Amino acid sequence: MAALMTSTPWAPAASAAQNDAAFRLASSTLQAGGRMPNAQLYYGFGCSGENISPELHWQGAPQGTRSFAVVMHDPDAPTGSGWWHWVVFNIPAEVTSLPEGAGDPKSGLIPEAIQSRTDFGSPGYGGACPPEGHGDHRYQFRVYALKVEQLALDENTPAAMVAYQINANKLAEAQLEVTFGR
Repeated sequence: MAALMTSTPWAPAASAAQNDAAFRLASSTLQAGGRMPNAQLYYGFGCSGENISPELHWQGAPQGTRSFAVVMHDPDAPTGSGWWHWVVFNIPAEVTSLPEGAGDPKSGLIPEAIQSRTDFGSPGYGGACPPEGHGDHRYQFRVYALKVEQLALDENTPAAMVAYQINANKLAEAQLEVTFGR
């Protein structure tokens, strides 16, 4: 009997593109393995955060990278498929960071990229806000190095479709994970 392999909906167990040890994601706002700061929590659904996307920066993208995509996903959300908090794609290959607050599409901080619809129903960053009493959730920020300059999608494309296209075009990925519960 074959062993059962598990994966998240956006990171299949078997993939031609694997995590590259040289490709790294970091943040001056978040500490890997730490707790999500109040500024990055959602404002609404019973949460009183500031809903500000964190600063993110990456290095070590593989040769052939033509663009990047960034997502924030909660695999512990009680939905059966997790919760998409942020989906950004068509980030030019020469861009290696997103400033704090870039997740507000009105900010103009990443004009060359597209922020598509999250599970909150609109484009842009939606901070952490797990159900009360549900324990700590993991919030996974991932940057993907892509082999294409652009994904032919727009701001109304559902996160799962963007994730499908990301996986079909990724060269490498890097992750930073934080937790939060209430």
